[in-house]
Amino acid sequence: MVTPQFLTAGDRVGLIAPARFITEEHLEPALKLLESWGLQAVLADNIHEQHHQFAGDDKRRAASMQALVNDPEIKALWSVRGGYGSIRLLDHLDLTSFKHHPKWLIGYSDVTVFHNVLHILGMASIHGTMPIDLAELPTALGNHPQALENLRSILFGETPGLEFAPSAENRLGVAKGLVTGGNLSMLYSMCGSPYQVQTAGKILVIEDLDEYRYHIDRMLRNLKNNGLLSDLAGLIVGGFTKIHDNSIPFGNTVKEIILELVDGCDYPVAFDAPSGHIHENYPLIFGQQAQFEVTPRGVSLNYL
Repeated sequence: MVTPQFLTAGDRVGLIAPARFITEEHLEPALKLLESWGLQAVLADNIHEQHHQFAGDDKRRAASMQALVNDPEIKALWSVRGGYGSIRLLDHLDLTSFKHHPKWLIGYSDVTVFHNVLHILGMASIHGTMPIDLAELPTALGNHPQALENLRSILFGETPGLEFAPSAENRLGVAKGLVTGGNLSMLYSMCGSPYQVQTAGKILVIEDLDEYRYHIDRMLRNLKNNGLLSDLAGLIVGGFTKIHDNSIPFGNTVKEIILELVDGCDYPVAFDAPSGHIHENYPLIFGQQAQFEVTPRGVSLNYL
């Protein structure tokens, strides 16, 4: 895996809008944060546009992102928000340009699409909070101060690991592997395509938001039927937030659904990781080798 260069004071960070639109008001906290870190924000051309729910039409969003991908002076790309739309850009983007101008990509949720393509291309990236999460909104989730500090630390050359409390449903064990994954709905949407997630021998992270239990079961069964759960090094389950059930209950919780589907596999499994659509959305380095340890005392993920 290629690890982009770490940042130094004065470096330029491109803010991209590949999915839903964002307002100037909601972008302002992120601009102030980057300034406090000594970084210069460069806004994608479409950053304040709106086309229905998107920040411009597909070609406009793709062209604006491509310009910053191709710019060697841009050292990181930070997606301003998710929602839906990134997967619509893949036919209009040349992400192999990352190989010529390596840079960090930061985001989560819908940005999982780009994380996965970069993983296939052999590029590391950062699964972490986005500018929309810094705004004072009812949906502002990923603005925990320590999570933000960990993001800054990663960008500037440190690799803080992740430690969190044990869950009664965890499966104990120790494993090593590259970290990959992201939003379950997006991983599901790429199954059977050239962008399908590569999981063999890797530590898979999954999280999701606003889904029904039966749909989580369906998505995970699709991953299993594609052979994507059988030979993992380990499984980390982040936030499954605002999960719904039908009026006639599905019958299993999210944890029970997952445990049923990985029954017979011998890798460690950890639930309740501080990652995803939650307040404590800690950054993870996708494409980085790590040691994953699940014990009765807690869970740790340390980069090697």
